[in-house]
Amino acid sequence: MALYEERLSKDLARIRAEVAVLGAAVEKALGDAVASSLDGDRRLANKVVICDHPINRRTREISRLCYAFMAVHLPGAGHLRQIASILRLVNELERVGDYAVTVAREALQLPHTPSGILREEMEEMAKQAQTSLERAVTAFNDKNADLARDTLVLASQAKGRGDMVFVDLVQESEKQTEQIRYLFDMLITIGRLKRVSDRAKNICEETLFTITGETKAPKVYKILFLDQENNCQSQIAEAAARRTFPHSGEYASAGPTGEADLKPGLYDFMESQGLALGPVKPKVLDPDPEKLAAYDVVVSLQGPVGDYLSAQPFRTVFLEWDVGTAPEDPGEAGSGYLPMYREITASMRDMMETLRGEDAD
Repeated sequence: MALYEERLSKDLARIRAEVAVLGAAVEKALGDAVASSLDGDRRLANKVVICDHPINRRTREISRLCYAFMAVHLPGAGHLRQIASILRLVNELERVGDYAVTVAREALQLPHTPSGILREEMEEMAKQAQTSLERAVTAFNDKNADLARDTLVLASQAKGRGDMVFVDLVQESEKQTEQIRYLFDMLITIGRLKRVSDRAKNICEETLFTITGETKAPKVYKILFLDQENNCQSQIAEAAARRTFPHSGEYASAGPTGEADLKPGLYDFMESQGLALGPVKPKVLDPDPEKLAAYDVVVSLQGPVGDYLSAQPFRTVFLEWDVGTAPEDPGEAGSGYLPMYREITASMRDMMETLRGEDAD
């Protein structure tokens, strides 16, 4: 038994040693790619591109060693978790290597080196991305859960900076139309650096899974419901979402003109269905693009979303539900709202199960 454990530990140590070498190679490739872009070093850029081949071979070798480890040792839960995490880590590192190649290739296409505010932003983004990656790999190799948690925060900050740089690039493209190729190349480069931070986050999450068994918490989605006056369909949708899927999302509703009263009988109907959660008052839609960009999904329950918003944020999904109109006869409001309510809850369940799966709650 002692001999078996010794062989298992030796094989696992070999795999982890290969992972450390791979991590160092990818970190160097990323650093060289950024330097080639900032300095206009074409020789270094070409070196990054061609040196991606050894990185790819090493990733394949590590994968082979992992599968051989499983076949030979039939590992239990703890070791199996380590091997599964290593396989995912290797995939993340290979992707970062690909990003480094893209940055280097774009460096070869740039008509001139980055300058001004874009250079400053790129330098800061690259620094954050590289630091996040290095700390993430160190946390994995050293089995350091605290460092992984700290690096998750840093990687998230780097990703947020990438969003701001994207806006800066768009503004620059409006001023410097003659440099559109340069700005396009910079956009690709910034996008890849931003993705490095995403990969660093994934590595940190794998580290926590390997050490503690912690898994990534399901995402909580921000969802906005719209109708013309926020006094009927969107009010029902917001209240139904809060009651049915309280842990899956953060919900709001609004309308372009939120000054009307609630539709006759609506409050009583909502109360009869257990939907009235305190005072219900129509709200006016705030068209601020930055605030709207915070929503993952915007749902119109009365006409196209384009009737409410002039532009669609890059990361926001627009949905349109045909749930019917409010009953015209106030005396039949109670029964008249029921078909609409059923349509809303059916569409709601489809949406939340698409976002979070069948376990959405």
